[in-house]
Amino acid sequence: MTAHQWSVVTVTYNSADTLRRCWAGAAKPYEWIVVDNCSADDSAAVAEELGARVIRLPENVGFSRANNIGVREAAGEYVLFANPDLEIQPDGFVALQQHLDTHGGLVAPQLLATDGDAQPNGRGFPYATAKLGNRKIWPLSRMHAGYRVMANPGEAVYVAWVMGAAVAARTADFIAFGGWNERFFLYYEDHELGLRAWRHDLPVALLGDVRWTHHWARATNSFQWSRAHTLELQSARTFFGMFPEFLIGLPLASRRNRQAARLIGSSVPTQRVPGEPVPSPASSTGTR
Repeated sequence: MTAHQWSVVTVTYNSADTLRRCWAGAAKPYEWIVVDNCSADDSAAVAEELGARVIRLPENVGFSRANNIGVREAAGEYVLFANPDLEIQPDGFVALQQHLDTHGGLVAPQLLATDGDAQPNGRGFPYATAKLGNRKIWPLSRMHAGYRVMANPGEAVYVAWVMGAAVAARTADFIAFGGWNERFFLYYEDHELGLRAWRHDLPVALLGDVRWTHHWARATNSFQWSRAHTLELQSARTFFGMFPEFLIGLPLASRRNRQAARLIGSSVPTQRVPGEPVPSPASSTGTR
């Protein structure tokens, strides 16, 4: 039996300075597993100094595969996947755990930018036009105004998917429905994860009562082409090949993703709604 109910999995790649900024402090009331993707800096050593159990990989295997390696080592009943640039406030685990015990599925805290403003880390259906609108391309930005979702304190909202910077689940449930899709090296893996969760009757929600700072600097925000742009384009091709309804509109997204279409954008009730999974005894006791 682990000493902590929660395991936190963080994938690092040349993240030493970010780790020092975001993860220094008192003893951590959770198991922290850092999977280092063959960093050229001292990310692994810094993570160990800060209290992590580090898995050093001999090569960069990508975000999804590294997360899967980490979760297979997790001993906690619950798992949080957390980016290196996330600042965790441990008291938030109580609300995340209560949500998962009631609703199951995936849940994310409401993320805040460095300046304290809310980040829209919850999202609606990832139509290609919605993603272009998210880059402030008019009039698509107006057409898909509801694509970017945030949750206020006191509310929880169903979303199609949540950004992979911070997403939590019951460990047994997460492993049972397949973990992260390793077809994605980087980018779009969180889109696919959320949609696949819905198809396994696992709802995806954003929780406004947990508000953690995410020092996010997206590599593809620049118009100067980089390897990050190439990786994003490759992942986009994979994603829209799997989900053509979000590119060409066929089959209809509302038909292929019925439960998500019915619930996303609505408030999560205190009790489970019809169609949500009932947490299994195995998951609730930590047996895996």
